[in-house]
Amino acid sequence: MKEQVHAALGQMTGAERKVAHAFLANYPSSGLSTVAEFAALAGTSAPTVLRFVSRLGFSGYPEFQRLLRTEIQAELLSPLEKGDTSPARSADGSALGSYFARATANIQATLDAIPESEFEAACALLSDHKSACYMLGGRFSDAIARYMAAHLRIVRPNVRRFQDQTSTWDDQLLDVRAGDVVVLFDIRRYQRDLVHLSELLCERKARIVLITDTWLSPISHYARVVLPCAIDSGRTWDSGVVLMALAEAIVDRVTHRDWDAARSRIQALEHIHWNKPPATE
Repeated sequence: MKEQVHAALGQMTGAERKVAHAFLANYPSSGLSTVAEFAALAGTSAPTVLRFVSRLGFSGYPEFQRLLRTEIQAELLSPLEKGDTSPARSADGSALGSYFARATANIQATLDAIPESEFEAACALLSDHKSACYMLGGRFSDAIARYMAAHLRIVRPNVRRFQDQTSTWDDQLLDVRAGDVVVLFDIRRYQRDLVHLSELLCERKARIVLITDTWLSPISHYARVVLPCAIDSGRTWDSGVVLMALAEAIVDRVTHRDWDAARSRIQALEHIHWNKPPATE
């Protein structure tokens, strides 16, 4: 739903955008309230809320709320709940083939969902060598953030990771300057500590690139660029295949946006590597 609203913003009137911004800033409670309450929250009228709903393609407010409730339930599904409803294997008996088919479909769905302009905007931010670049992910996605940081560190300066202990994040925030770029990975069952960190980063005027799922993490409210990925595998565990593919696509684009600078750093790294003194026992 949030992705739908973001996509439709360009076609909305000024009053409808007020409703959209209220919805995104107060998701999901705004959309679960009455039309009158939603209108009061947005500072508009009830007819404007209904026009907003119609703009999204719904026949009326009840249909809008039904889909919103379904979406919220999907966001909150645990691996246990998904496991109870997952088939043991595909109809043709190939568990591997079924999983790879779903991964392929997720890649195509993500390609369709991310405008080229948004992808380029993210890569432009990460190519700005005047700004430091920070990375962080959630419980599982942080492994991809580490992988992405390891590559970017080779082709551009000042790439850092927030350390794992949340108690030290406040200390590390002291080094974040206005204009610095922070890439955050956050997928469903969103982490409150990451959302809180994004609020603090916004206060420090950092530019956030959010890599999230199709339901959109609450961090989207603070992000400069939002890149939604299809992660639903139809199985117990959500899939990180698209997250990894997108991270690699970004690394490749950043590398070649300023190939001369990247090549220089790669050559310097190769020189250091091959001219190390042999290890002594």
